[in-house]
Amino acid sequence: MSLDHENDAAFNEALIAEVLSAYPDKFAKRRRKHLAVAKPAGADADAAPGEEGHLLSECDVKSNVKSIPGVMTIRGCSYAGSKGVVWGPVKDMVHISHGPVGCGHYSWSQRRNYYTGTTGIDSFVTMQVTSDFQERDIVFGGDKKLAKVIDELEEMFPLSRGISIQSECPIGLIGDDIEAVAKKKGKEIGKTIVPVRCEGFRGVSQSLGHHIANDTIRDWVLDKKDTGFEPGPYDVSVIGDYNIGGDAWASRRLLEDMGLRVIGNWSGDATLAEMERAPLGKLNLIHCYRSMNYICRHMEEKHGVPWMEYNLFGPSQIAASLRKIAKHFGPEIEAKAEAVIASYQPLVDAVVAKYRPRLEGKSVMLYVGGLRSRHVVTAYDDLGMRIVGTGYEFAHNDDYQRTGHYVVPGTLIYDDVTGYELEKFIEGIRPDLVGSGIKEKYPVQKMGIPFRQMHSWDYSGPYHGYDGFAIFARDMDQAINNPVWGLFDPPWKKKDAPVLQAAE
Repeated sequence: MSLDHENDAAFNEALIAEVLSAYPDKFAKRRRKHLAVAKPAGADADAAPGEEGHLLSECDVKSNVKSIPGVMTIRGCSYAGSKGVVWGPVKDMVHISHGPVGCGHYSWSQRRNYYTGTTGIDSFVTMQVTSDFQERDIVFGGDKKLAKVIDELEEMFPLSRGISIQSECPIGLIGDDIEAVAKKKGKEIGKTIVPVRCEGFRGVSQSLGHHIANDTIRDWVLDKKDTGFEPGPYDVSVIGDYNIGGDAWASRRLLEDMGLRVIGNWSGDATLAEMERAPLGKLNLIHCYRSMNYICRHMEEKHGVPWMEYNLFGPSQIAASLRKIAKHFGPEIEAKAEAVIASYQPLVDAVVAKYRPRLEGKSVMLYVGGLRSRHVVTAYDDLGMRIVGTGYEFAHNDDYQRTGHYVVPGTLIYDDVTGYELEKFIEGIRPDLVGSGIKEKYPVQKMGIPFRQMHSWDYSGPYHGYDGFAIFARDMDQAINNPVWGLFDPPWKKKDAPVLQAAE
């Protein structure tokens, strides 16, 4: 791929046409709407990359529609969006996977949501609790079983602050009244019990699970009790940061260093109390827009708490975000923000000096669930790397509009990409690095292309903040410049040997 956007655009348009040519006409016509090449758009020279107004490209693709049955998709379901993303990381609540054991087992410890506390005593993130539906429960209903599970949990974990009920597919099909059970048992044990109707078959992806989970925070958590919390003038809540590898802690340190008081990180390392007091804050800072914008909009409308997006991937966006946040609070915080940025500049200079010469010009393709497909773009830019393709598993139209603030014209854009399409795009472009999820990791590596798992940082991290940028740069360098890639012949260069000779 060249730095000539017009040539990149022509190449990518031809690549899309080649991939679609393998499909039946009707299917190809449908999928064509989900594949595009970023087109030039007017840019505001006074706005920083990623900010509203600094529109580099138009990324116009169809999104948030049902995947096609029978086609390999990489999406999660509504249950995954609620249990795995929004509710599961809340550490001082026990989360029941209500239904058969399979879904709960799959979601068990799939994300690296770091948390403090003692597991099984006052923190429960990595524990898996299931009502373990059997055939008789499908026939006769699971309400009584759910009530018994809650009683047992109260006896086993008396220090828990509440319970969430994450409903799996059979619950919606047989009509279990989890709301009635939650109300009744909540009164009996005197704790918050939140019923979440996040059956996996609902919606087109895990995105609806995010929305449903946000709505249950609104309906079952906020404004339900006197928190006894004394608000201050510089209170902020960090929302939509799930503390993958400690990301939320890295963000919190920077915000507190510039004079703000973080009254809640949720849902990564979150407590129920942090969620309850969020409406008393002065500003909500949202990291993952797709998963948590709903509750931020609600708090703005009902409680008058403004919200803004921020991005702490890479020094360029860290500085821009800290300045944007500080501007909301005035000159005193702005001065402290500048001091924080300046204090980390030697670290940034050292990281860039070490790794940029090794990574300059390297190309990257991304395919991740939520915001990372755009937020990490500038972190790669800071290292001299180029994003040549990016897309989302469950994005909405406004996510692709926001992507236009980050990527350059000519970038390949793909929504809910099929396994076939992603493989062919990677083969055609042959980027120096692919960043995606665990399901894509090993097929890509078998193609002879370095890979980083961008859902959970491949067991590394954090990647947020200045210290995280140093780890990010190291990990990208180790992936791309690992000598292992020169120790074997890639499949496309191997010559088929006669069967008998190969057997010898």
